[in-house]
Formats: sequence, C-alpha cells, structure tokens
Amino acid sequence: MNTKTKGYILGIVAAAVYGMNPLFTLPLYEAGMDADSVLFLRYLIAVPIVALMAKARGQRFKIQSNERLPMLLMGVMMAATSWTLFTSYNYMDAGIASSILFVYPLFVALIMMVFFKEKLKATTVICLLMAILGIGLLYKTSEGAHLSLAGTLFVLASALTYAIYIVGVNQTALKQTPTLTISFYVLALSALLFFIKLGFGQNLQLPAHWYLWFNILALSVFTTTISFVCTTLAIQYIGSTPTAILGVLEPVTAVFFGILVFDETLTFRNVCGLILIMSSVTIVVAGENISTVLVRFRKMFPKLPHKKI
Repeated sequence: MNTKTKGYILGIVAAAVYGMNPLFTLPLYEAGMDADSVLFLRYLIAVPIVALMAKARGQRFKIQSNERLPMLLMGVMMAATSWTLFTSYNYMDAGIASSILFVYPLFVALIMMVFFKEKLKATTVICLLMAILGIGLLYKTSEGAHLSLAGTLFVLASALTYAIYIVGVNQTALKQTPTLTISFYVLALSALLFFIKLGFGQNLQLPAHWYLWFNILALSVFTTTISFVCTTLAIQYIGSTPTAILGVLEPVTAVFFGILVFDETLTFRNVCGLILIMSSVTIVVAGENISTVLVRFRKMFPKLPHKKI
C-alpha cells in the first residue's frame, strides 16, 4: 500500500470517528456536565493512551527548540476548536453544528491559497461545491427550529481554528515531527488549558452516573486518540487540503448513527446528499487521474480561432 492510499484511508477513518462526537457528548450534557469538564476529562484520559502508543513505537518525547512554538500554537488551536464546537451544542442541534463545521475545508483551501500560494485546482472547487450541496441536503431542522447566531459563530470559530491546525501541522517545523509526539504534546497542552479554565480543577464536574464514564472513555479513544492520530498522519501523507475535504464524512457518520441509534428515517433527500458527498470523496481520492481525464476531454474541443471581419 503506497503512502497516498494510506493517507486517504486514514483521512476517512479520522473523519468518520470524529463525527461520533455528538453521540457521546450529548448524554453527558443531559446529565448536567459542562463543555469544559467534558473536554478536560476527554483529553486527560487520551494523553496516557497516546503516551503508551508512542513508547511502544519508540517515538521520541523530546522536542527540538524550533518545534516548541508551533507545538504550543497547535495545542491552543486544538483546545479552541474543541471548546467552540462543544459550546455550540448548547445553542443549536448537534447535527446542524456538524453540518456548519464543514466549512473548514474552505478555510484550509483559502489559507493554503493566500499564504502558501497553493493553486486552487478545478477538482478541488468541484469537490467543495458537491460536498456543501450534499451537506445542505442532509441538513434538516425540526419544525419551528432556527439557527442561533451565537451557535453559528461558535461553529465558524471552531472551523477556522481547526483549519489553522490542519495547515500548521503541515507547514511548520512539525512537518517532520513524529505523529505520536505531536499528538501527545497537543493533547497534553489542551488538557492543561482546560484544567486552568476550570479554576485549576475546582469547577470540575464529574459524570453523575458510573455508566457515563463509558461516554468519556469513548470520546477519549475514538473521537480524540484515533481521530487525532489518523488526521495528523493523513496531513503528513497527502497534505492539508485533501485531508480537510475528506472531513465531509463527519456528517455522514452523524446520519448513520441517527438511523441506527435514534430511529431516524432515510429520506430520498438524504440519499441524494449522501451520493453527492461520497462522489466528492471519490473525486478527492481519484485526484490526479480525474484531472488528467478532464484535461484530455477539454483538449477534444479546442477553441476555434476568431475570424477578423
């Protein structure tokens, strides 16, 4: 299996498991926990898991002097994107928030184009448009529901900080840093920031029932450790923009669990949305091959020279 194939698979896995956030988070909110407490426990448990993985793989914990500032900034970005997303759940339906969050590939593409002079390919534009249309078809509000301005702003802030993180991992000294080393320090910094935000632990709220610890553990293992490591690897293998576009599978996960767990129905509109999303992912994975076909097709219809009158 070549590096690009690994990158696409890892990007798909990362997006799919990250889309499980609402599944494990909302029951904790219903039990009275706040976003800061959920996120602190989520990262606190994830840190030793990643540390053990790094130790088993023989990856270094020591970071170079030129890696310190980028690592600190990525830790702040990760904490910010998590907090703003989880806070938005208090203002709007989690499915709506997950849908709006998908604007982050647009932010990634724009950042790469403006700051790193990456050319925006036609296939990238097509993928983004198809994915956004697909998300729009999946989006469904309950009767009388409306978008919250505060919730929307929180999700947009989450999308922007996540885009900065995705670009930062691939465009700073961290590009050559082992994946698990990045994961360990970013998660540890995030846990520290939430510990401070909780008044150094004085305002920490623990799960009210023993079985809710399984939700915390699931958040730590699936939506944090697995998603985080897979995302970082995917960025290093295939780059920031393709990894970001593969994130379109996050709302697909939400639809899947909505049908499986919450007995939601799959409508014709949902099916059309899923087809558009899966098509956009297929184009991303096919990438260069599709670009070659489009160029050849365009050459079949050359522009005729203008006749002078």
